[in-house]
Amino acid sequence: MSTRPRRFDLIAFDWDGTLFDSTAMIVHSIQQACRDIGVAVPSNEAAAYVIGLGLHDALKHAVPGLPEERYPELGLRYRHHYFASQHEISLFDGTLAMLHDLKQRHHFLTVATGKTRRGLDEALASTELRGLFDASRTADETFSKPHPRMLQELMAEFGVSPERTLMIGDTTHDLQLALNAGAASVGVSYGAHDHEAFAPLNPLHVAHSTRELHDWLLAHA
Repeated sequence: MSTRPRRFDLIAFDWDGTLFDSTAMIVHSIQQACRDIGVAVPSNEAAAYVIGLGLHDALKHAVPGLPEERYPELGLRYRHHYFASQHEISLFDGTLAMLHDLKQRHHFLTVATGKTRRGLDEALASTELRGLFDASRTADETFSKPHPRMLQELMAEFGVSPERTLMIGDTTHDLQLALNAGAASVGVSYGAHDHEAFAPLNPLHVAHSTRELHDWLLAHA
């Protein structure tokens, strides 16, 4: 296996729905939080659409029209249900092997996610993930997707240009983030958004499984 990246020095992964099989649980947590505070419950599609955004932006999109002062209450209920269930979900099969192969080729591996720092750090604390990622950015410490700041900060940290940066995600928010930052992107179809919506955002590839993503990255990244 080559010890040098072929095209991209920095690879940024979204987390939920891309590496972590959490889409259904996030949708359920949003819907249950709405039931808890007595507001209209969004459909599965509407709740899934907001995955990848920062929590405040996500809830405003999923539950439009709620008085601004009630979003913190809704956020608290969402966190309650999410943290109560997060132990039930895990990385997609094949994710660890893919990350280890990329690590061996000396890519900078990073995470750019709509999660909070607390939520991501809890996920990254597992022994199997320790040391695999070189850096990460969360929506509560910089701008939420699709604003380019999250990716721009990661590129600046490692001195990598947009042309040498690849963003991988399961939502249009991820691919728009890459486009806004001048970076390339790859979409995955097994997460939150219908992959047919990816075409206008010009991803280099759309992978339909982690194995396909793994193979594409080894051949083209």
